[in-house]
Amino acid sequence: MLLLLAFALTGPPPPPSSIESNTHFSCSVRTTAPPACIWAIWTNVDHWPEWDKGLKQATLAGPWAVGTRGELVPDKGPRSAFELTAVEPGRSYTFRTKLPLGALYVRRTLSQADGQTQFTHEVWFTGASKGLFGRVLGRRYRALLPEVLAAIRRQAER
Repeated sequence: MLLLLAFALTGPPPPPSSIESNTHFSCSVRTTAPPACIWAIWTNVDHWPEWDKGLKQATLAGPWAVGTRGELVPDKGPRSAFELTAVEPGRSYTFRTKLPLGALYVRRTLSQADGQTQFTHEVWFTGASKGLFGRVLGRRYRALLPEVLAAIRRQAER
Protein backbone atom coordinates (compact mmCIF):
# COMPACT_ATOMS: atom_id res chain seq x y z
CA MET A 1 0.00 0.00 0.00
CA LEU A 2 2.80 2.44 0.87
CA LEU A 3 4.50 1.65 -2.42
CA LEU A 4 1.33 2.50 -4.33
CA LEU A 5 0.96 5.73 -2.38
CA ALA A 6 4.59 6.71 -3.09
CA PHE A 7 4.09 5.98 -6.80
CA ALA A 8 0.90 8.06 -6.85
CA LEU A 9 2.64 10.98 -5.15
CA THR A 10 5.74 11.19 -7.29
CA GLY A 11 5.04 8.95 -10.25
CA PRO A 12 7.27 8.26 -13.19
CA PRO A 13 7.72 10.78 -15.98
CA PRO A 14 4.74 10.66 -18.33
CA PRO A 15 5.09 9.31 -21.85
CA PRO A 16 5.50 11.88 -24.62
CA SER A 17 2.17 13.48 -25.34
CA SER A 18 0.75 15.93 -27.82
CA ILE A 19 -1.77 17.07 -25.20
CA GLU A 20 -0.90 20.49 -23.86
CA SER A 21 -2.32 21.53 -20.50
CA ASN A 22 -1.17 23.47 -17.47
CA THR A 23 -0.01 20.17 -15.91
CA HIS A 24 2.03 18.95 -18.93
CA PHE A 25 3.41 21.21 -21.65
CA SER A 26 6.42 21.76 -23.86
CA CYS A 27 8.00 24.21 -26.25
CA SER A 28 10.59 23.63 -28.99
CA VAL A 29 12.83 26.06 -30.86
CA ARG A 30 15.25 25.65 -33.77
CA THR A 31 18.60 27.42 -33.99
CA THR A 32 21.69 27.49 -36.16
CA ALA A 33 23.84 27.14 -33.03
CA PRO A 34 25.43 23.70 -32.60
CA PRO A 35 23.97 21.34 -29.96
CA ALA A 36 27.14 21.68 -27.85
CA CYS A 37 26.45 25.38 -27.48
CA ILE A 38 22.91 24.79 -26.16
CA TRP A 39 24.21 22.03 -23.89
CA ALA A 40 26.84 24.39 -22.44
CA ILE A 41 24.15 26.98 -21.68
CA TRP A 42 21.85 24.39 -20.09
CA THR A 43 24.52 22.86 -17.88
CA ASN A 44 25.83 26.19 -16.55
CA VAL A 45 23.32 26.24 -13.70
CA ASP A 46 24.63 29.39 -12.03
CA HIS A 47 23.69 31.28 -15.22
CA TRP A 48 20.13 29.92 -15.60
CA PRO A 49 18.65 33.24 -14.34
CA GLU A 50 20.19 34.97 -17.39
CA TRP A 51 17.73 33.22 -19.69
CA ASP A 52 15.01 32.03 -17.29
CA LYS A 53 13.34 35.20 -16.07
CA GLY A 54 11.32 33.13 -13.58
CA LEU A 55 14.50 32.52 -11.55
CA LYS A 56 16.51 34.78 -9.26
CA GLN A 57 19.20 32.19 -8.51
CA ALA A 58 20.17 28.60 -9.31
CA THR A 59 23.00 26.45 -8.00
CA LEU A 60 24.19 22.86 -8.43
CA ALA A 61 26.13 21.10 -5.66
CA GLY A 62 28.22 18.59 -7.57
CA PRO A 63 28.89 17.10 -10.99
CA TRP A 64 26.39 17.02 -13.85
CA ALA A 65 25.15 13.49 -13.08
CA VAL A 66 22.07 11.62 -11.94
CA GLY A 67 21.50 12.19 -8.23
CA THR A 68 23.25 15.56 -8.05
CA ARG A 69 21.15 18.13 -6.22
CA GLY A 70 20.80 21.84 -6.57
CA GLU A 71 18.67 24.73 -5.44
CA LEU A 72 16.36 27.11 -7.28
CA VAL A 73 15.24 30.51 -6.04
CA PRO A 74 12.26 31.65 -8.12
CA ASP A 75 11.36 35.30 -8.63
CA LYS A 76 8.11 34.53 -6.78
CA GLY A 77 7.78 31.87 -4.12
CA PRO A 78 10.09 29.92 -1.83
CA ARG A 79 13.44 28.40 -2.74
CA SER A 80 13.30 24.74 -3.64
CA ALA A 81 15.66 21.84 -4.05
CA PHE A 82 15.98 19.93 -7.32
CA GLU A 83 17.69 16.71 -8.33
CA LEU A 84 18.98 15.52 -11.69
CA THR A 85 17.02 12.30 -12.38
CA ALA A 86 18.23 11.49 -15.91
CA VAL A 87 21.26 12.62 -17.91
CA GLU A 88 22.27 11.72 -21.47
CA PRO A 89 25.35 13.94 -21.93
CA GLY A 90 25.01 16.28 -24.87
CA ARG A 91 21.44 15.11 -25.60
CA SER A 92 19.03 15.46 -22.68
CA TYR A 93 18.50 15.71 -18.98
CA THR A 94 15.62 15.73 -16.54
CA PHE A 95 15.37 17.25 -13.11
CA ARG A 96 12.75 16.92 -10.39
CA THR A 97 11.61 19.35 -7.76
CA LYS A 98 9.56 17.79 -4.98
CA LEU A 99 6.28 19.49 -4.16
CA PRO A 100 3.76 18.74 -1.43
CA LEU A 101 2.05 15.49 -2.52
CA GLY A 102 3.80 15.51 -5.89
CA ALA A 103 6.65 16.75 -8.01
CA LEU A 104 7.56 19.07 -10.87
CA TYR A 105 9.69 17.59 -13.67
CA VAL A 106 11.61 19.47 -16.35
CA ARG A 107 13.08 17.55 -19.30
CA ARG A 108 15.35 19.32 -21.80
CA THR A 109 16.25 17.57 -25.04
CA LEU A 110 18.40 18.32 -28.09
CA SER A 111 18.24 16.98 -31.63
CA GLN A 112 19.83 17.97 -34.91
CA ALA A 113 18.42 17.87 -38.44
CA ASP A 114 18.98 19.76 -41.68
CA GLY A 115 21.89 21.71 -40.21
CA GLN A 116 19.81 23.04 -37.34
CA THR A 117 19.55 22.22 -33.67
CA GLN A 118 16.15 21.76 -32.11
CA PHE A 119 15.88 22.12 -28.36
CA THR A 120 12.83 21.34 -26.28
CA HIS A 121 11.78 22.09 -22.73
CA GLU A 122 9.04 19.81 -21.41
CA VAL A 123 7.42 20.46 -18.03
CA TRP A 124 4.97 18.32 -16.07
CA PHE A 125 3.52 17.92 -12.61
CA THR A 126 2.83 14.56 -10.95
CA GLY A 127 1.06 13.32 -7.86
CA ALA A 128 -2.11 14.14 -6.02
CA SER A 129 -1.35 17.87 -6.15
CA LYS A 130 -0.64 18.11 -9.90
CA GLY A 131 -3.95 19.82 -10.68
CA LEU A 132 -3.44 22.42 -7.98
CA PHE A 133 0.16 23.15 -9.02
CA GLY A 134 -0.87 23.17 -12.67
CA ARG A 135 -3.33 25.96 -11.88
CA VAL A 136 -1.03 27.86 -9.51
CA LEU A 137 2.34 27.47 -11.30
CA GLY A 138 1.76 25.70 -14.60
CA ARG A 139 -0.17 28.48 -16.29
CA ARG A 140 2.62 30.98 -15.56
CA TYR A 141 5.45 28.60 -16.50
CA ARG A 142 3.66 27.67 -19.72
CA ALA A 143 3.29 31.34 -20.67
CA LEU A 144 6.98 32.05 -19.94
CA LEU A 145 8.38 29.05 -21.82
CA PRO A 146 8.53 30.56 -25.36
CA GLU A 147 10.32 33.63 -23.96
CA VAL A 148 12.79 31.40 -22.07
CA LEU A 149 13.63 29.39 -25.20
CA ALA A 150 13.98 32.55 -27.29
CA ALA A 151 16.48 33.91 -24.73
CA ILE A 152 18.50 30.67 -24.93
CA ARG A 153 18.50 30.87 -28.74
CA ARG A 154 19.70 34.50 -28.67
CA GLN A 155 22.48 33.62 -26.22
CA ALA A 156 23.55 30.56 -28.27
CA GLU A 157 23.60 32.46 -31.57
CA ARG A 158 25.84 35.27 -30.26
